[in-house]
Amino acid sequence: MAKTKTEGRAYRKIRIRKKVSGTGARPRLSVFKSDKHISGQIIDDLKHVTLVSVSSLEKEFRASKDVAKIKGATSVGVAIAERAQALGIKEVVFDRNGFAYHGRVKAFADAAREKGLVF
Repeated sequence: MAKTKTEGRAYRKIRIRKKVSGTGARPRLSVFKSDKHISGQIIDDLKHVTLVSVSSLEKEFRASKDVAKIKGATSVGVAIAERAQALGIKEVVFDRNGFAYHGRVKAFADAAREKGLVF
């Protein structure tokens, strides 16, 4: 049994990663959130390569006051979908990385779906 919040997320992450894997045809979209920021990566697990990454730490997002909130997660989700489509990536497998599918993680995923990523 997990003693801390971080340990609990680590156990959930292991359970999720047993089932979720990205391939060249359908890479994995992994999301990470901290207290103040959110980031996403599209990863090809077979080649061990990150294809696309977006973070709220980037210069274009830092100017916004809502980086740590749902609006910031939505803008990062839109950006990762646009960058993925520029590389020809249309379908991904979503990896919530041990976080609950709620709040900022859900906003990130919904924004990426609205911009055309299929998962």
